[in-house]
Amino acid sequence: MPRPKSILQRVEIDIAKKAHNCQHNSHHRIHRGDKRVKLRKDRTWEYYCCECAKAIIDRDIAQLQSLRGQFLEETTE
Repeated sequence: MPRPKSILQRVEIDIAKKAHNCQHNSHHRIHRGDKRVKLRKDRTWEYYCCECAKAIIDRDIAQLQSLRGQFLEETTE
């Protein structure tokens, strides 16, 4: 049986090996040793601080729940 597909992009949590700015907000600094979210964008990776990552994840969860709700509404009609 084939494995189910995922609509989520490739996302990982890793540890920063050097200090750099968050790609969402340049005022947020990711220091060496901090946890960060690593998101695949085309052929490169984008890195986000924990604060921005949580906001992105919360927004995406809300969008997925809305999508699921729309799907369930259509199937019950």
